[in-house]
Amino acid sequence: MKKRQAKRMSTRHVDSSRAAVDPERAFLAESKLPGDEAARLRRISDEFSRGFRALYQIGPAVTVFGSARFKENHRYYKLARSVGAELARAGFATMTGGGPGIMEAANRGAHEAGGASYGLNIILPHEQSANRYVDRSVEFRYFFARKVMLVKYSCAFIIMPGGLGTLDELYETATLIQCGKIGPFPVILMGTEFWEGMRRWGKFMMKEGVFNASEVKFGHRTNSPSEAVDVIRKSLRPADLAQLNRIVRARPKRM
Repeated sequence: MKKRQAKRMSTRHVDSSRAAVDPERAFLAESKLPGDEAARLRRISDEFSRGFRALYQIGPAVTVFGSARFKENHRYYKLARSVGAELARAGFATMTGGGPGIMEAANRGAHEAGGASYGLNIILPHEQSANRYVDRSVEFRYFFARKVMLVKYSCAFIIMPGGLGTLDELYETATLIQCGKIGPFPVILMGTEFWEGMRRWGKFMMKEGVFNASEVKFGHRTNSPSEAVDVIRKSLRPADLAQLNRIVRARPKRM
C-alpha cells in the first residue's frame, strides 16, 4: 500500500515538474473553457486594434529584421545602423521589433539621421524592453500580432543576418508576396556572405521544381545600404515618392 502511494506521489511530482518546465504542453493538454477562449480572443483583438491605431499614419515605412544578439562593435550592427540612416535620409520610417542587436542598430541609424524610428516590442519572460533609439514603441504579447503589424505597414523589407526568428519573418513575408497576398514588395537580404548558403539552396530548390525564378524576383541581395534604398525607391508608386520628398523637405535643417 505504501509503495503504491509513493508511486502516485512520485508520478504527481513528475507531472507537476513537467508542467513547470513545459507550460505550453500543459496548456495544450488542458480542457478549454468557452469563457477563457473568449477572453483570449478579446486580448488578441485589442492588440490588433492598438497596433492599427498606433501605426495607420506611419507613412512609407521599411521593416528591418535581424538578430538581437549582435553587439555594437559587430560588423552587422554597424551595417544595420547604416541601413537605418540611409532609410531616414530617403524619408522612410524605420520599423523593427524594438529590441537589441540589429533592431537597435537600425533604429539608432534612423534616429541619428533625423528619421522616424518605430519599435514593435514583444513582451517576453525575460522582459525585453524597447531600445533607447525608438521614438515610438508599441508593445505586443503575441508574436503573430506583432508580425502582422510589421508586414501590414511596410512597403519593403530588409533582412539582416539573424537566426530562427529572422528566418521565420523572412519566409512568412516571402510566402505572402509569392502568393499575392501582399505587394509585390522588395525583400532585400543584406550581407551577401551571410546569405550565400541560402542563395545556393534556393537554386537547388528551383532545380527540384518547388518554385521558379519568376516567383521570387522580388528578392535582392546586397552589401550596400544605398543600393537597398535605391531598389525600394524604384518599386514605389509616384504618389509614395512624392510623399517621401515632402517628408524630407519638411524635416528641420541641421546646423
